[in-house]
Amino acid sequence: MKRGILFFISFLFWMNVSAQTAQEDENELYMDPAAIEMRSKMTIPPYGLTKVKALIAKIIPQEDNETTDASINAIPATDFSRLSLREKFTYTMIHAELYAQNCAIPEYQTQVEKKIFGTLLDGFNETSWSQRQTGFLNENRDSVMKLIQESVLRSKRMGVNYKHALAEINAWEMIPFIIDYAKKTPKDKDALTLLMLLMKRGEYQEFTTSTSFTKLYGENSNYYAYLNYNKENEALIFKRALNYYKDRKGK
Repeated sequence: MKRGILFFISFLFWMNVSAQTAQEDENELYMDPAAIEMRSKMTIPPYGLTKVKALIAKIIPQEDNETTDASINAIPATDFSRLSLREKFTYTMIHAELYAQNCAIPEYQTQVEKKIFGTLLDGFNETSWSQRQTGFLNENRDSVMKLIQESVLRSKRMGVNYKHALAEINAWEMIPFIIDYAKKTPKDKDALTLLMLLMKRGEYQEFTTSTSFTKLYGENSNYYAYLNYNKENEALIFKRALNYYKDRKGK
């Protein structure tokens, strides 16, 4: 009789632990829509916006080739060439020309205020910039940096599209501005992510040899790797990024 009671108690304890573990796993994989929306929110430039939207509305998607699920959603080359630099900037910031089905799910997007992720979310929903668009960004990087800075100062927001653009053109010159923005916009932890991506792109040794780099970008890292947010980690990122900026500027 005693064995039966002990077994029953042990069974109940095991069921309770299993239920707690399952709940913890479920919470760990929970995708917080508000967190994802905040991290994937874009900034919409005002330059020729009505004109650009009208051109985008007329696009007829073209299949890239018969062997992939990719397609091209682009305005004609003649229309693109007629756009002013600012209008091309708006077009690129609100519309990515390449579509490719992506099965990646933004998991682990909980308590983002306590995390500094190693990667940015994709704000374009399974689309990406074409070679024509990245070419435009890199060929006009000085103007792109100026337009982004102008827009951020006006809207007080650096959308994920702006962050991707700065990472694409390796805008290390913008580091002091990004640091100032991060300090004034503490909820936007992805500004810290952008600083680390710029240091990674520049192969800055003080960062690439750090434990932070290994955790975020090492062999055992993954798309969802993050650092715990605290004032110490934030200050360290600021310090390293500013050192990197000064090092690049001095060369």
